Amino acid sequence: MTNSLFNVLVLDGGGSKGIYTLGVLNELELKLGVPLYQHFDLIYGTSTGSIIGSLLALGVEVAEIKKLYIENIPEIMNVRGRKRKSKKLQELGEKVFRKKDFTDFKTDIGIVALNYDTQNPLVFKSNLNQAHGMKHSFIPGFGCTISNAVQSSCSAYPIFAKKQLQTLNQGKINVVDGGYIANNATLFALIDSHKAYKVDKKNIRLLSVGTGNFIEKSMGGLLSLFNKFKLYQFIQKIITSNTNTNVILAKLLYSDIKMVRINNTYNKPEYGTNMLERDMEKLELLFRLGRSSYAQAESEIDNLLQQDKPLI
Repeated sequence: MTNSLFNVLVLDGGGSKGIYTLGVLNELELKLGVPLYQHFDLIYGTSTGSIIGSLLALGVEVAEIKKLYIENIPEIMNVRGRKRKSKKLQELGEKVFRKKDFTDFKTDIGIVALNYDTQNPLVFKSNLNQAHGMKHSFIPGFGCTISNAVQSSCSAYPIFAKKQLQTLNQGKINVVDGGYIANNATLFALIDSHKAYKVDKKNIRLLSVGTGNFIEKSMGGLLSLFNKFKLYQFIQKIITSNTNTNVILAKLLYSDIKMVRINNTYNKPEYGTNMLERDMEKLELLFRLGRSSYAQAESEIDNLLQQDKPLI
């Protein structure tokens, strides 16, 4: 096993609430004084976390990612109908990521989606070193563009349409949001770090950033039907429960790895939001709450960051 320090960043899914994540990361980037890809050896993201993680791994700074979110979230979330929403997401993905593929990343990444046909995790990876077997047939990102991988991870069916994906080594498959299998991908990231990269557990440092816990406000338009039949609440409970499960299991299975989790709860009604938030003032508020969450965890983060020498 390698004795080099190995820094890991894990970003949760949560739709528009990814702006909260960016509030946390904004402070972290300022603290480190460098773009985040220069500090983290591996970035894992699910759904909105896959968008943020991919941009970070390409070298984009947090302020630019925030600008993209503020400019594009209202446009996507205001569109009605899952097919039209997915088309808008596709247009944005192709605009932002263009034809870039997994060989363009500046640090390693894992993007989590769910194979709808087999109900198995589908994890897009950038580096052969992340493979746990069948290294001879490993293809970065299954041969997909970054845009298609991110769209797959973000396809929160039935709010968005399922993503039909053409891969080089798995054929044509239907894919949905990674939040249904691992909205928090800490376990995937730790297993890659320890088992695939073969990093000694005492040298792994992991920062996990959520999208915050808020009172769920009602969704308008046709989506109000989901509320009426409690479908939307059920989807939210599934995503929240698997987030909690993954976080708890990671702590139990890897209690000897140094980890910090940032995902504060804000129960005041004025903070109420949901994954389709499109109000500009609320988005700016969520960003500020992310910064506040960083401040509350600053000593823990400092402790994690200051351990910059491997424990041989």
